[in-house]
Amino acid sequence: MYRTGNQIEIQEAITAGRQALEALEEAEDFLQSARNIGIWDMLGGGLLADIMKHSRLDKATRCLEAARERLLHFQRELKDIQVPMDIQMEIGTFLTFADFFFDGIIADWMVQNKIQEAREQVEDGIIMVRTVLEDLEQMEHKISIAEQEG
Repeated sequence: MYRTGNQIEIQEAITAGRQALEALEEAEDFLQSARNIGIWDMLGGGLLADIMKHSRLDKATRCLEAARERLLHFQRELKDIQVPMDIQMEIGTFLTFADFFFDGIIADWMVQNKIQEAREQVEDGIIMVRTVLEDLEQMEHKISIAEQEG
């Protein structure tokens, strides 16, 4: 019975992780687009480039807000299955970045370095979530095998 309950908790964590990953990947796409448009803007893209860049940044911000909420949910699910603290602290580090991003991006819309830094942080978050998801899927698989044998 414990294994089944634990398996359910692991599956809930996997679902939460996949949702967080989806939001992070979407934010990454918008940040990359904003970066590309920002380069065009620096080369004389004008008002249209500016509007397009701001639109992408707005969408990236909304995605990061969703990712932040989903990461918090993922972190709660990880606590339910008592995943090691270092994983939880890494997620906390990303959430701290997200707070910084929301505060800083408004004042620095046109700064390409800010966009690139945000994109790199999102990439790090994606790698981290993927790694945790792989670990969870391995845990789930081991439990399945143990139940079949037992």
